[in-house]
Amino acid sequence: MLLSYPAFSQNDITSKAKALMAKMTLEEKIGQLNLIIPGGAAVTGSVVSTDVESKIKKGLVGGLFGITSPEKVRKAQDLAVKGSRLHIPMIFGLDVIHGHKTIFPIPLGLSASWDLGLIEQSARIAATEATADGLNWAFSPMVDIARDARWGRISEGSGEDPYLGGEIAKAMVRGYQGTDLSKNNTLMACVKHFALYGGAEAGREYNTVDMSRIKMYEYYLPPYKAAVDAGAGSMMSSFNEIDGVPATGNKWLLTDLLRKEWGFKGFVVSDYTSLNEMIAHGVGDLQTVSAQALKAGLDMDMVGEGMLTTLGKSIKEGKVSVADVDQACLRILEAKFKLGLFDDPYRYIDESRPAKDILTAANRQAARNIAAHSMVLLKNNHQVLPLKKSGTIALVGPLADNRRNMLGTWVVAGDWKQSVSVLEGIKNVAGSSVNIISAKGANITDDTAFFLKRVNALGVEAEIDPRSPAEMISEAVAAANKADVVVAVVGESSNMSGESSSRADISIPASQQALLKALAQTGKPLVVVLFNGRPLTLTWENDHATAILDAWAPGTEAGNAIADVLFGNYNPSGKITATFPRSVGQIPIYYNHKNTGRPFSATDFPKFKSNYLDESNDPLYPFGYGLSYTSFEYSPVKLSKTNLKGEEKLTASVTLKNTGKYAGEEVVQLYISDPVASVTRSVKDLKGFQKVNLQPGESKEISFQVTTEQLSFFNSNLKKVWEPGKFVIQIGTNSSDVHAAEVQWSK
Repeated sequence: MLLSYPAFSQNDITSKAKALMAKMTLEEKIGQLNLIIPGGAAVTGSVVSTDVESKIKKGLVGGLFGITSPEKVRKAQDLAVKGSRLHIPMIFGLDVIHGHKTIFPIPLGLSASWDLGLIEQSARIAATEATADGLNWAFSPMVDIARDARWGRISEGSGEDPYLGGEIAKAMVRGYQGTDLSKNNTLMACVKHFALYGGAEAGREYNTVDMSRIKMYEYYLPPYKAAVDAGAGSMMSSFNEIDGVPATGNKWLLTDLLRKEWGFKGFVVSDYTSLNEMIAHGVGDLQTVSAQALKAGLDMDMVGEGMLTTLGKSIKEGKVSVADVDQACLRILEAKFKLGLFDDPYRYIDESRPAKDILTAANRQAARNIAAHSMVLLKNNHQVLPLKKSGTIALVGPLADNRRNMLGTWVVAGDWKQSVSVLEGIKNVAGSSVNIISAKGANITDDTAFFLKRVNALGVEAEIDPRSPAEMISEAVAAANKADVVVAVVGESSNMSGESSSRADISIPASQQALLKALAQTGKPLVVVLFNGRPLTLTWENDHATAILDAWAPGTEAGNAIADVLFGNYNPSGKITATFPRSVGQIPIYYNHKNTGRPFSATDFPKFKSNYLDESNDPLYPFGYGLSYTSFEYSPVKLSKTNLKGEEKLTASVTLKNTGKYAGEEVVQLYISDPVASVTRSVKDLKGFQKVNLQPGESKEISFQVTTEQLSFFNSNLKKVWEPGKFVIQIGTNSSDVHAAEVQWSK
């Protein structure tokens, strides 16, 4: 749904912005391009702005980020509206990533719900809370496609698939912006990181990205385009380079593609000092890179103030024009008109709203429900789950009685003290009928010399117990021996994923592996509850644990939601959206790979094929994988036709039956393969999905309509086309477990 601005048409907004610009000095216009973070704010980078108050009064600041609360935002807005010559209001932003103060699962977890309605609801609640806190701009959604689990920021996106990623991008934009951006409970979305940031080499943060244009268009760009089509108000340039040119100064990216090809009408802001960082890329000095970025299509400079300090000189020297500055200034002023800030600069500042809109009981209940829907059951031998609300449970692990790490990465306004621990949640859900014996069992990591220092760089998240590892394991084993079942809550602390949290080894830390191995030796059923911001290598855990529940980082209501799933109050329905490798050496690993000229299959003679000597090609868990407490049976695929021509439409269907004893939801997934084309195609591509709720014994026919749009791809001229021939229609429970039927489609 496209946004509307009831007070003004786009032409009205542009006219009003131009009329204001006619009164502005060149210095004031350049000032609108300046986004800064004041000292004492929530800092998300290594630089903090100086002399903030003076710059605002001089009209040299277009927006602030990092401060919250109506009182603080009002004081800052007063400086601009009452203290500057033209009284131009500022825009106020923040990293509102997976909730504002009511925190939802990390985005990778949200995506695992495959529930667009719930994902949109999470963004809507986040917008309501953030605007109640004085904000009007969110640096979200992050829509970067990632195929490398080593990359820390895989936690902040929606996984590896462009179709699903695009659908989630649209849902997030709708949730933040609503249908009227001028309302005081809607946020302007900022889509990031444009572009290709998730393709960083070696999975290392801020690293080089290098790929062909056809790979960009087919696999990495679609979610950004989907967000633009949904009406996103702003975009953020990425840290990486594209075709040898840093994204922040890349004219092909910011102008030719984004504006001319896609028709984007909003403004582009740099990531935190990414303009200045073009110097380290080797492009030029601060004046040079600032001029290049402006001419490329960058409108706002985050924190670095390269534009503020150099554009005046560049204009005098003819390196940029006043028209270049005017274009960027116009886009920023238009955004402020769309937000209603010129109608009322204090529209988003209401001291009565925080108590009514933030961390409400309804918001927390929504967070609990959404978190439960995000969890993925990876293994469940002997139907050990759901747990009985009786007997004795040994609850062990460094994340079991722990509030600090429930929220996950990048929760700028979130308060971990408001979160519910797993121990608290189990007590809340199971009540007094269950006897709980708890033990820490292990530190998150014992590597104090290197790893722990980096994990705790932004605050202590992983603490070292004064007891020895042997003492803690002994206590946990004693608890297990007294229990009917062991629930081990292990995995990553919040800052072990996220920005600047890449990992070369993506296994569970050794301290926790030692705990799990000791628990497994007790012979008691071992349920692993996994906290993680990325796919992990879990081959030992998969072989030895009785059950594995991936909880990601569930947010404020973590413990309650985990307990809801463990005890069967909610039957898990999540499906992973990023492939879990067996070994880090398989990375990058993703379902929609291409065949080589020597593809390997398990029945082949292994030499001279595309395979490893020491590892399978197959993942541990494929894209789209996730179990349920019930079981589902798929019929063969039924096609309405097997020969089609031109723009005819195909209906592909299966009958889905709940063959277990619990009601449950299943994500039915549609994949299409195009075996012969003018450019090589993926072995299969996700083209649709439906989430279906069935009672025990209930059957339902699930149908997908297939058109030539779903057959199309980008050819070597970067034109989206479809070509006649054979197509394989596949429907199933995950990317590896499907039923297939063939169709011939001619032009």
